[in-house]
Amino acid sequence: MNNQMGSIRYISKSSVQASTPNEAAAQRIELTPWDLQFLLVGPIQKGLLFYRPKPQEVQAGPSLIHHLKASLSRTLDHFPPLAGRFVAVEHGDDTTSFYIDCNNMGALFVHAIADGVSISDIIEPLYVPSILHSFFPLNGVKNIDSISEPVLGVQVTELVDGIFIGCTMNHTVCDGTSFWHFFNSWAEISCGSVNLSKSPVLERWFLEGSDFPIHIPNSQIKQIHEKFIPLPTQERVFHFTKENITKLKEKANAEADNKKISSLQALLAHLWLSVICLKHLNPNSEVHYMLLIGARRRLKSLPEEYFGTAVQAGTVTLKAGELVEQGLGNAAWEMNRMVASHTEEKLKEFLESWTRSPKLIMEGSLKKNALVTSSSPQFNIYGNDFGWGKPIAVRSGKANKSGGKITVYRGVEEGSIDIEACLSPETLEALGNDEEFMAAATSQGA
Repeated sequence: MNNQMGSIRYISKSSVQASTPNEAAAQRIELTPWDLQFLLVGPIQKGLLFYRPKPQEVQAGPSLIHHLKASLSRTLDHFPPLAGRFVAVEHGDDTTSFYIDCNNMGALFVHAIADGVSISDIIEPLYVPSILHSFFPLNGVKNIDSISEPVLGVQVTELVDGIFIGCTMNHTVCDGTSFWHFFNSWAEISCGSVNLSKSPVLERWFLEGSDFPIHIPNSQIKQIHEKFIPLPTQERVFHFTKENITKLKEKANAEADNKKISSLQALLAHLWLSVICLKHLNPNSEVHYMLLIGARRRLKSLPEEYFGTAVQAGTVTLKAGELVEQGLGNAAWEMNRMVASHTEEKLKEFLESWTRSPKLIMEGSLKKNALVTSSSPQFNIYGNDFGWGKPIAVRSGKANKSGGKITVYRGVEEGSIDIEACLSPETLEALGNDEEFMAAATSQGA
């Protein structure tokens, strides 16, 4: 089938509240600079594709939907911010502050059917089919809209032979680590667990002595009305085996004459180098690679179970000619150095600076000739068994998609990595035809 395959029928939309609200949890949750920086962009949208349950497991149809709603409700007992809403407080100095009111207004739950669409229609085409974007709820909302819109939306879409569970979660409320913490917890409860293997830490982390709530100038917030029209893009998933990633890592470290470059840095450098080579840019043009860097392992006082956003961006900038001429090892080493520079001191400096002078990330703020990577191969994706087997694929929605967005996932096989590349149609086609790039990759549609 082509991108016009099938159609979506929406069977029901409802609100799911926590079954037993956590009275001990704070009703009001303040927001940190890490949280607030994402106010004007879109939410996180990730979803999992499963085979259809066998009758002896969990029946598809109404009984499956009831089961997933009930288990979602019990999961929200542990994650009260996801059933809440934002509150905006206007101040007399032309600023506004925000907090999460854990009022249990509920999460959105959508049940849909994709008529005539099968698993093969999703995972076999060379390019990600556009119908996939309709497998996610709350398309078009921005994080700031959770004043009135749900913080969390879930859509369960029935396929001919499969089930897709798509999740839209406010990026001001959580980052990728917290997103998958919730997803993993929901799967555990769906399988019958009463207690979570990893309980979330809901209290927000602020620098000692910080003033909050943080006041954001209204002039910054009004930027949301600036229209951003993205250029046409397509998406394609490339699969990299553990063996090929190891080869890239060995090559990068040999060229850089060290052993510090990681597998992911070598892989992303390989992608960056390939994309820039194909663009035939002026050698003096600046090219950029942005990574979202996690803070949990870099701040001693921040627990791994911290539920919130704890990431900040770091960027490598080189001249196109320098990147191409100096090759894989140099590109990977520059990434390694940039990541290593994000020490505890640097993270705290960002928080102090942002509090004094807030700066909201905007749609369309990605620099020209830039790639930006989100997500992580460390996230537990394929362990999400809701009671009828593990997922067979992961995909993302259309939120925050523009040319240059690179999403990385753990692959199905141990040590493998999948890269979901959102690029211009011309660049993506050229990348798939590039022998050197594809020597390390296989396409999930080839």
